[in-house]
Amino acid sequence: MTAPNPHPSTEGHTPYPVGLLLAGRRVVVIGGGQVAQRRLPALIASGADIHLISPSTTPAVQAMADAGELTWHRRRYQDGDLADTWYALVATDDPAVNTAVSAEAERVRVFCARSDDASAATAWTPASGRDGGATVAVLTGDPRHSAALRNAIVDGLRDGSLAARQYRERSPGVALVGGGPGDPDLITVRGRRLLADADVVVADRLAPRELLAELPPHVEVIDASKIPYGRYMAQEAINRTLIDHAKAGKFVVRLKGGDPYVFGRGGEELLACAEAGLPVTVVPGISSSISVPAAVGIPVTHRGMTHEFTVISGHVGPDERSLTNWDAVARMTGTLVLLMAVDKIGAIAEKLITCGRSADTPVAVVQEGTTAAQRRVDATLGTVAAVVQEEQVKPPAVIVIGDVVHVLEP
Repeated sequence: MTAPNPHPSTEGHTPYPVGLLLAGRRVVVIGGGQVAQRRLPALIASGADIHLISPSTTPAVQAMADAGELTWHRRRYQDGDLADTWYALVATDDPAVNTAVSAEAERVRVFCARSDDASAATAWTPASGRDGGATVAVLTGDPRHSAALRNAIVDGLRDGSLAARQYRERSPGVALVGGGPGDPDLITVRGRRLLADADVVVADRLAPRELLAELPPHVEVIDASKIPYGRYMAQEAINRTLIDHAKAGKFVVRLKGGDPYVFGRGGEELLACAEAGLPVTVVPGISSSISVPAAVGIPVTHRGMTHEFTVISGHVGPDERSLTNWDAVARMTGTLVLLMAVDKIGAIAEKLITCGRSADTPVAVVQEGTTAAQRRVDATLGTVAAVVQEEQVKPPAVIVIGDVVHVLEP
């Protein structure tokens, strides 16, 4: 017996599967909400020249624009916006706008995907996932069925069995999942599996964005981004969101960058949920403090060179409300790893030198480590402030101070 298609408008449509090579080609996305937030990471990863047209965006989409990953036109759609476009994605909640974009796409012969009406589109976005060098894309006409098949295939590839796992409902509760440093392949197997079972995902800006594109359409994604010195969702609001959705019978995944307990405020979220009587699962993640240096060839410890490494939050300067004993830190001979310190590196470097650390101490600054945008900038403790400014280094970045910076260089 065949289950009825919940999307009967797609009955009789047989899509022709093809992989689009969009690197350097103009792609237009109309709408800057949750749908765009899910679809943009894959388009960015493809190397497309992305033009986002929307009067407003989610904080996470704004962060993509601020990072130069796409061009944001802060206005409504206008006829003619699809000129010289190879592919279009319509992701607004305005049926009139969606229809108008579809009409233009048909007129200028641009393939167009629509989030609101698959039957009116000329392209469907598949449920996709990756394992190693393989991309799995599934099209069925029913997004939930597509996502379930995709999950089964990808899970089978990962464990070598290709045995489909049955979809299962999870008990209400909260999982604090560390997503790792940025590369979606660096999330733990358990973290990815819990994410696949989520009813609601509350995601940080630094959580691996590509993972959101793997979620089934019925999963609610809540943007808990905190842009440095910009838009943010207050921690109290995040706690309340986790509690409210879990108490409503949902399985909630709090997807965080790095590890939940390494400057991730996971302890606060655990306490809030525990006080509300909710079961909480904590899934450790690979911290950027060790993985990002490793990604650029820096071991934070090395035999005969250092017996310790210290991870410090640099979101406040030494002369502000910092709880760090900078005098003691300066006297240590091991590796220092600074997180969230781009804005304060000048004051931190000056303090370390004043307290006895040599100005010639090697420093490496790694921006967006483990991602396609990763870059490394080298300096010394005496020059790092000027180098960061000259190289226009932006968060997120990990700063490594110590002799290990050059240990693997020939």
